[in-house]
Amino acid sequence: MINKSIGDTMEIGAKVPEFFARTYFPKEDKIEKMRVPVAGKWNIITFHPGDFTFVCATDIEAFGALQEQFEKNNAVVLAVSTDSIFAHKVWHQTSPRVSKTNIPLVEDANRSITSAFGFLSPSGSARRGIVIIDPEGNLQYYAVFNDALGKDAKHIYNAFIGLKSIYEAPKVEGKMKAIPANWEPGKPMLEVDTTKDIGKL
Repeated sequence: MINKSIGDTMEIGAKVPEFFARTYFPKEDKIEKMRVPVAGKWNIITFHPGDFTFVCATDIEAFGALQEQFEKNNAVVLAVSTDSIFAHKVWHQTSPRVSKTNIPLVEDANRSITSAFGFLSPSGSARRGIVIIDPEGNLQYYAVFNDALGKDAKHIYNAFIGLKSIYEAPKVEGKMKAIPANWEPGKPMLEVDTTKDIGKL
């Protein structure tokens, strides 16, 4: 059973379900079924309302510009919408923005992935959203946007690196490491003594 919270969205820390979905891989120009999320890696999954739309193309372009940096940090970037796999392929082949990227485009025509994450809109399309899933398959970041608002890919990359830093930090009883507001990669994490530092930060 998937744990869900208000609005039928998945809870942070919940184990996410696994799917096998047809995916268009632009780099190889091929269509294959893949496991979503990809096992053993960080998964940055960006949901968009529809192919051949204006803001959606800018989202894909923005994540494409950072794809290499994500991949260097053991992450995969996937894009999901309720469009068909053939629409995905044609969109990549014809969009000036999307064609710059190699982000795999995942088909969710049956809306199973979109529904599981609570991103299905009343119209049947995916809401504009993003999830970050850790290598163990647990949800660590969840956001939904106004459909007219493009994603800040740099912020999402920074959030991913922050989550990865927390995930990889040594676990010491009575102490924790955390990420402060406006943090950027390369800046120090908060090092907290959970007993002595109460009220001091």
